Amino acid sequence: MAVQPILKYPHPLLKKMAHRVAALDEPIHTLVQDLIDTMQAGPGSVGVAAPQIGVGLRVCVVDVSNSRHGKDNNHGLLCMVNPEIISRSGLAVMREGCMSVPDYTGDVERATEITVRFLDSRSGQQREVAASGFEAVAIQHEMDHLDGLLFLDRIISVSTGLFRRKQYR
Repeated sequence: MAVQPILKYPHPLLKKMAHRVAALDEPIHTLVQDLIDTMQAGPGSVGVAAPQIGVGLRVCVVDVSNSRHGKDNNHGLLCMVNPEIISRSGLAVMREGCMSVPDYTGDVERATEITVRFLDSRSGQQREVAASGFEAVAIQHEMDHLDGLLFLDRIISVSTGLFRRKQYR
């Protein structure tokens, strides 16, 4: 269990659809811990998905509790296997960044409230979480990675919504 290197755009694995996980076994628990370690080591990171470390499985972790945007409204560390959004509402534009696209940020429109169903890798139980605000955005961002999408694919306007990052934080 260790910090893993993050694949950078335009690596072809970032554009592939991830496969469902068949069983919660030791390799999946190791993968989840690697994702947690990688997220915590990333500057300002609030999530990471398995495809970002070169693993084509539907696994991601999100934790916005240490972010100024999410510290007051969060569910703590979410370790999600085979997540699916079962409802969404509201829309807002937010600036997003990504460890796989370290030199840019962009304005992306996302649902402001979602309900996500997933297998919790820590408890082994199916869970449903109703998330809102920054946490909802972070979950959607990480789940996009599982579908081979980057925030670059969702920018509201390439001419006015993409920004070169001055410094990665």
